[in-house]
Amino acid sequence: MGEPLVVIALRQEALYVEGVDLVITGIGKVAAAVAVSRAVAERQPSLVLNVGTAGALHDHLNGAHVVGRVIEHDVDHAALGALIGEPISGEVVLDPNEDITLATGDAFVSSEVHRQALAARAHLVDMEGYAIARACQQADVPLRMVKVVSDTASADAASSWQGRMDDLARQIAAAVTAHL
Repeated sequence: MGEPLVVIALRQEALYVEGVDLVITGIGKVAAAVAVSRAVAERQPSLVLNVGTAGALHDHLNGAHVVGRVIEHDVDHAALGALIGEPISGEVVLDPNEDITLATGDAFVSSEVHRQALAARAHLVDMEGYAIARACQQADVPLRMVKVVSDTASADAASSWQGRMDDLARQIAAAVTAHL
């Protein structure tokens, strides 16, 4: 087994991360699954640490959070399971002792209607977490996931994320140090 591997979606988020084996996945589930699968196969890490930004689906959440469970929110797993006659899981449990659930989908959540629907099932939302979790699960590599709240997954989410990027990148670097 190799060294721990740090996985972050964007270079802007990794600006202050230094001295670690780092993979930048790019945006979305497909990019994340491809990048993590390739890196895990090539480097055979002892652990993958995914750190990045996420939108808060509940107003009281801020700062960094360890994710206990990640779900894929933009696929109807029940309907697909019924279609093929076998269940399809849309969740990965990372740590049953952690309460935070992350919902992952390929759409940037910025509407109140979408936010409220997701808030019934999760605490945070991102665009890569589920894919990273599935790639690590399939490769039988331990994964720890820490998300830093960047916005409220509402109408001002994009401008909030952009305006806070330097601070968020510093929080991400601190989370990498704290969790490796």
